[in-house]
Amino acid sequence: MDLSSFAQARHRRGLAALWLFGLGLAGTFLLAVGYGAVEIGPGQSIAILAAQTGLDLPWEFTRQQEAVLLAIRLPRAVAGVLVGGALAASGAALQGLFRNPLADPALIGVSNGAALAAVVAIVLGAGIVRLVPALPRDLLLPLAAFGGGLATTFLVYRIASRDGRTDVATMLLAGVAMNAMAGAGIGFMVFLSDDQQLRDLNYWLLGSLGGITWDRLVLVAPLMLIGILSLPFFARPLNAMLLGESEAVHLGFSVERSKRAIVVLAALATGTSVAITGVIGFVGLVVPHLVRLTAGPDHRLLLPISILFGASLVLIADLFARTLVLPAELPIGIVTACVGGPFFLWLLLRRRGPGGW
Repeated sequence: MDLSSFAQARHRRGLAALWLFGLGLAGTFLLAVGYGAVEIGPGQSIAILAAQTGLDLPWEFTRQQEAVLLAIRLPRAVAGVLVGGALAASGAALQGLFRNPLADPALIGVSNGAALAAVVAIVLGAGIVRLVPALPRDLLLPLAAFGGGLATTFLVYRIASRDGRTDVATMLLAGVAMNAMAGAGIGFMVFLSDDQQLRDLNYWLLGSLGGITWDRLVLVAPLMLIGILSLPFFARPLNAMLLGESEAVHLGFSVERSKRAIVVLAALATGTSVAITGVIGFVGLVVPHLVRLTAGPDHRLLLPISILFGASLVLIADLFARTLVLPAELPIGIVTACVGGPFFLWLLLRRRGPGGW
């Protein structure tokens, strides 16, 4: 098989994977909105959604099923799709940008920066609301997390930029430093918190889709969609940068402009995700690797498939989180860590080569 035939075969396999993951996301979404204490079959879920547009399908459903799906499960599932897609797209883009398979959105400090700001809002929220009475209490946490993520990204970017150029190695090291400082700040806030705040902190720092409402979702969904829909447009520059920045410049790409846009979009997607669900780890690390095994390293397929698979993974993890210990609910970060931790170790051992241990 010549090189052209091999490339065509890989592209066809990637397109087939794109359709497969798309269908998988549709099935996972119906499962997520239907399974729970109130059972709603796939046909009933479709009928309820169709009824909102005026269509009358043959599956019958009760008012209780309609209320549970529309008010509780649907916003939760939509949030899972957006958060999973945002984290996976950010991870895939940053891994391509840094040419580092171990990169993820937490690498440059976005997640911990957003988490620190949110923790401050939880512990000191009453005082902040008294100082700024016009600020609604429900908006304090998401606004703080979003602002913290953006501020951290701006600081890391400024540290790594000089004479109009951004040094990737400096950005990585600055991200490590910011993560350490944010971790220290989170620890100090935990020290200051009371029992109720400590329970809220532990649950929020491990991530949760519980309590998602349409009002909260409307605030951050447009920002997440900007990152999710924009990052795939940088597939060609990312493919070129895999060869090296100098080679990408010779191919006609504006490397510095692309790097700035990718970092800002990844920070936007990750910061808004943390703002609404807390910290959900390993999605941005695990998903791009698994997709590469299926569709190859071409970012034109890697990014959209990662978005679909990341959304499915978060929906599945949330389904386990809310059903494994009924009537209680596990933080979703525990579920993703149980999958991501062993995968991370496998990846490290695999990179060591034939020597193994």
